[in-house]
Amino acid sequence: MKINFWFLVMMLWSPCTMGAVSDTLQPEKRKFLRDKTIVPVPVVFRLPETGFGAGAVVAATFSFARDSIGAKPSQLSLGNTYTQKKQILVFLPFTIFYDNNRYYFSGDNGWYKYNYFYYGIGENRVEQEVFDVQYPRIRLLAARLVAPNTYLGLRYQYEGYNVTGTRPGGELASGRIEGSDFSRTSGLGVSVLRDTRDIVFYPRRGIFAEAYILPTSRVFGADRNFTRFYVDLAHYQSLHKKVVLATNYVASATVGDNIPFSQLSFLGGQKKMRGVYEGFFRDKNALIGQAEARWEVWRFIGLVGFGAVGFMGNEKDLVRLNKPKYTYGVGLRLTAQKKNHLNIRIDYGMSPYGHGNLYATIGEAF
Repeated sequence: MKINFWFLVMMLWSPCTMGAVSDTLQPEKRKFLRDKTIVPVPVVFRLPETGFGAGAVVAATFSFARDSIGAKPSQLSLGNTYTQKKQILVFLPFTIFYDNNRYYFSGDNGWYKYNYFYYGIGENRVEQEVFDVQYPRIRLLAARLVAPNTYLGLRYQYEGYNVTGTRPGGELASGRIEGSDFSRTSGLGVSVLRDTRDIVFYPRRGIFAEAYILPTSRVFGADRNFTRFYVDLAHYQSLHKKVVLATNYVASATVGDNIPFSQLSFLGGQKKMRGVYEGFFRDKNALIGQAEARWEVWRFIGLVGFGAVGFMGNEKDLVRLNKPKYTYGVGLRLTAQKKNHLNIRIDYGMSPYGHGNLYATIGEAF
């Protein structure tokens, strides 16, 4: 999980390195890792649901010493924040390529004591409700190369979603919404990936796509049964030596009864339709298309413009194409690690559904 920041304070910054600590000048010796770079980013932010908050995110990029020079780099981030309302977020996402890209591992893990806004399900909007929640999250993928640029693997997901407070008189407080008090999801499924990107962190050409089926079942320790079908495809095309057009297409469907509201398909957030609050729209199915023009302006500075359209649906209407949702925005990029073009991303997204949203994190949205 990453954070939607209203205000970001970046320290330890110098042009081109952005405060990176590199081992390239160390004496040559036998190592397990090489090309290690650490990017620390202290943050200060304010959100309506949190008040003021502060913390730090540290991103590390590296390659394995046994791998060839052309092997793809890996990334691991660790973040911790604390807010004025005594909320805590600890998160550990990672992406690892091992044995000359033969193995691919990724994860999005953390522990959160937080609160969110709830706006209803489907087209039935309700007045904004704030709710408190505490939960661990584990999302893991382990895959092996089975054909050129193609991986086959297993994806696992666990979440114990404990809602500790709701707005009196609200829809969540009524108990009518599935999972409005507690839900435990635990699923294991099959994943297929296709990766032809020329660069991992800032692709100029190629695709990165994943399709998976993830059954959540009592067999795996969940308290209910349902299945998620998911497809995420990103395409990159170089329009000029300093301009890249990136497009992203996402389809998500949840099938079954008693699906908790926290596990429904949704729009919004830092990666899928920036400009609308994450989970502002929820339903069983979601379809998203987004595009981003990336321009390397000068040395370590870049600019982007982006837009997205999304649709929701359920088991009755599948996808409501007659009720599209739109977002758009602009962004600034500051190169944190020059060799692999790892960027600090600062985006401002807008939509017709409320105030604009400012996002700051490490790495591109897709």
